[in-house]
Amino acid sequence: MCIGMDDKKKVKEEIKTQANNPMHGVKLADVLDHLVEKHGWESLGERINIRCFKSNPSIKSSLTFLRKTPWARDKVERLYLRSIKK
Repeated sequence: MCIGMDDKKKVKEEIKTQANNPMHGVKLADVLDHLVEKHGWESLGERINIRCFKSNPSIKSSLTFLRKTPWARDKVERLYLRSIKK
């Protein structure tokens, strides 16, 4: 199967885009582990107001919620990026 020139350009653009994405290759579980270790559940629940961080929090329940809820995942990823820049 041959790859056309347009396909090659798309692949190169995607690689370039991912190279500029600081979240590329970072697992959500690792992000959550880092944030819980750094802030703890109570502080995390204050920073990001979602029930899975406030009521009987666990990594498993939080991952389930975050994988299904893009707005919450976005907030968690932004907090992670801010925390690793410091």
